[in-house]
Amino acid sequence: MARELILGVDVGTYGSKGVLCDADGRVVASAEAEHGMDVPRPGWAEQDADAVWWADFVRLSRELTRRLALADVVAAVGVSAIGPCLLPLDAAGRPLRPGILYGVDTRASAEVDELTGRIGSAGLLRLGGMGLSSQAVGPKLLWLARHEPDVWARTRHVLTASSYLVYRLTGELVMDTHTASHYNPLFDLDALAWSARYAALVPGSDRLPRLGWPGELAGRVSAAAAEETGLRPGTPVAVGTVDAAAEALSAGVAAPGDMMLMYGTTTFFILVTAAPVRQEGMWSTAYCLRGAYDLAAGMATTGALTRWFRDGFARDLPGGGYAALTAEAAAAPPGSLGLVILPYFSGERTPIQDPDARGVAAGLTLAHGRGHVYRALLEGTAYGVRHNMEAIRGLGAEVRRVVAVGGGTRSRLWPQIVSDVTGETQEIPAETTGAAYGDAFLAGWAAGLLPGLGALPAWVRPGETVAPDPDAVARYAPYYRIYRELYGATREQCHALARLARLE
Repeated sequence: MARELILGVDVGTYGSKGVLCDADGRVVASAEAEHGMDVPRPGWAEQDADAVWWADFVRLSRELTRRLALADVVAAVGVSAIGPCLLPLDAAGRPLRPGILYGVDTRASAEVDELTGRIGSAGLLRLGGMGLSSQAVGPKLLWLARHEPDVWARTRHVLTASSYLVYRLTGELVMDTHTASHYNPLFDLDALAWSARYAALVPGSDRLPRLGWPGELAGRVSAAAAEETGLRPGTPVAVGTVDAAAEALSAGVAAPGDMMLMYGTTTFFILVTAAPVRQEGMWSTAYCLRGAYDLAAGMATTGALTRWFRDGFARDLPGGGYAALTAEAAAAPPGSLGLVILPYFSGERTPIQDPDARGVAAGLTLAHGRGHVYRALLEGTAYGVRHNMEAIRGLGAEVRRVVAVGGGTRSRLWPQIVSDVTGETQEIPAETTGAAYGDAFLAGWAAGLLPGLGALPAWVRPGETVAPDPDAVARYAPYYRIYRELYGATREQCHALARLARLE
């Protein structure tokens, strides 16, 4: 029997995933690909748009289309990717340099400070609903114009990672409104449109693409893209969005008060709100659903820490190392025998917004083994989650339920530690395919295969619930207080070390 299937592909920081779903949300097939991230200098983070983003899409698309039954067809395509990123294209649509990544890339710190001083906090809040940080693309545009003037002179279009995939598929230059919200101070949050108000300070407002909603039709697969990807020419392609928003939708985070907690390379928070929450410390953006907004936050290195530790200290362990590390960490007590780690290995985004913050381990003794250190890394990220959630609630935003998603939920230990540190109950959906699953839903919506948001409950199936252990909550309380004090106590020294590293 012929089936109309939907392809969703998400390109993440260290890996990509593709899924084929039917219109009822059943995953028919999935595939994954790994890639790297380039760090040319401390504080920089880049990826090649063609060798990583597009190559992964082509690889996953071809692998999944080869698995189709003879009568099956891919009837719609949806994409998401890391973001917000900065990718300059020339007049022919060719990338002029590797893409500059989202908030983990802190190269434009001086531009952030300069623009904040010149525009002022009040002006930034009025226009874009939030302050500037390493997540903002506007300062990175200014950095590019200043530090790579030859590249900037040839730049005719500016895209992000997901919109580049859509461009390669369809030839259309379009960006979703959620991602565009992070292009401040070039985006008007009230008008949901590009703004040239600060064009004299930030270049590029004339090189930005048209805007669309993630679940709208961007265009159709071109003949050239069809030849590369194995898709049929003319297949509808959705506008798409960043990975975090697609993953939130995939887990049913759609109503005000719903919060997504994403365990990925970074930890990301998306709280749906009925109206913008204007403030400096977090990110207030349009959500991926028309008429909704969100308050977003993000830590810089969480899952990246587990990979760093595995690669550096556990390559000898069987099965890739993670299962053995998790078992060792589970055997260690809460608090890791008096060890607290600040997880600021790439600076930190929310809530401290400090690109020169650094990782700190306090309390190490000869009694500590590998499992204690690995558990302390997980606990450090959990302390960061609690810090962010307290900051979000401090803005008056209501959190009614927390839905956990991402690769870190595959192990029960990490979510359990987060619940024990925060005191929050987390829901983990039965289908944890992630952002690619949300991409498929958006594509089905854009192509008319789904009736709209009303189809979402049928796609989101209940899974397990992780509840806090009251005894562990009490044991973690003093450790969290030390965590909060440790940053302030070491901030000056970490900033000095960051300055010294830049001189190397």
